[in-house]
Amino acid sequence: MLKNHVKSIVAFSKSIFGSPSRSATGRNPDSHRIIPREQHPISRKNISAGALKVIKRLHEARFEAFLVGGGVRDLLLGGHPKDFDVATDATPEQIKELFRSSRIIGRRFRIVHVRFGREIIEVTTFRAHHEDASGQHEAAKSDHGMLTRDNVYGDLQSDAARRDFSINALYYTPKGFNIHDYTGGMADIQQRLVRIIGDPQTRYKEDPVRMLRAVRFAAKLDFSIETASAAPIRPLGELLRHIPPARMFEEVLKLFMGGHAAATFDLLREYELLGHLFPATEAALRQGEGNAAALVRQAMHNTDRRIRDDKRVTPAFIYAAMLWPALQRALGQDWRQAGAEAQQQAAQTVIQQQLAHTSIPKRFLIPMREIWDLQWRLPRRQGKRAERLLEHPRFRAAYDFVLLREQAGEDLQGLGDWWTRFQSTKPAERHKLLEQLGAQPGGKPRRRRRKSAAKPGPHSPPDAR
Repeated sequence: MLKNHVKSIVAFSKSIFGSPSRSATGRNPDSHRIIPREQHPISRKNISAGALKVIKRLHEARFEAFLVGGGVRDLLLGGHPKDFDVATDATPEQIKELFRSSRIIGRRFRIVHVRFGREIIEVTTFRAHHEDASGQHEAAKSDHGMLTRDNVYGDLQSDAARRDFSINALYYTPKGFNIHDYTGGMADIQQRLVRIIGDPQTRYKEDPVRMLRAVRFAAKLDFSIETASAAPIRPLGELLRHIPPARMFEEVLKLFMGGHAAATFDLLREYELLGHLFPATEAALRQGEGNAAALVRQAMHNTDRRIRDDKRVTPAFIYAAMLWPALQRALGQDWRQAGAEAQQQAAQTVIQQQLAHTSIPKRFLIPMREIWDLQWRLPRRQGKRAERLLEHPRFRAAYDFVLLREQAGEDLQGLGDWWTRFQSTKPAERHKLLEQLGAQPGGKPRRRRRKSAAKPGPHSPPDAR
């Protein structure tokens, strides 16, 4: 994991800067340090061939080009990045001309996706300060200070100042194998800090999602959020309500499907951001009844474990767990005895409230509701019901959810263990498990009540039943 490699980069940083003596906020944005090959651990063999091709082609066309962002950061920390981003002084139109398999995307922030087979390299043009814009076609802000358009182009130094966090503003070039650091990113890695570049309040207002990114990077890297960068997060959290629900859904996936969901969940609560993503869930957690917090936290731990084991993780299960406390709260204290109609109404209410904050595509929404529905059906397993439930397409996810509830401390009268044994038992012997429930599988069929019939009259036709 990345956090296990931090010590190695600390040694590299000390060889460059010496022991840290500056305050965490006392960075000089105009400073420019060049870290030569012998003083950093990045090797070309660990960089995507596609990213190297993009940089080489841009260099051949006489443009500047650097590897930048999380790819450089994670390589420095000994990780193996999946995504590589390139920054250049070429405009999106010039980039597109150089690469046949490319397309310009985005309006607020125009970038180019260059495709090499299944790999996509994200290429961005150096940005400048939005105050340098020549009109609203280049830069624009909302009434809340959020950048709705940010396409003012600049140079390498201005681009570094426009990046979000210093640890993401390190530029590596295969031409000379140097790293360029304008914002003190190497020193912040040494001090294990997530620090936003520039005035924190202004930068968060420009894009409130940066608050979520600060939490995500702190959880992923086991870093602390630098004091000045952390201070505005709680008072500005409300700005997340202005982010489109579709974008917020993508951010939720990044928060909880990156292998550090448990740490992320705790930091979201610490910085009072969870309530802006899942307000009904946060309300249920604050109510403090039952084992709601334990269930969500256990779901996050299970998700992290599955990702480490290269097992499939679906947003449907994550949302089912995250919104389960809200569903319980909507149904009231007797939620276990709720009828089908009450369950459906409560589920619809919870979902409608959530959709105002994060969208949930139907391909995840429908399975989530089925997982919930099966929580009431799985205890009713007498007769042939158990075999039918076993064939349900969402059985496995619902069964895992039962185990999750038990792991969180809920007493389900051994329901999880029963279903575990039922699945592992040969079909011919499953009747023994069902008999323990007081049922007789394959017993006498239910007798149908015969309708009373009038006695045939003298002109009635013969009984044809």
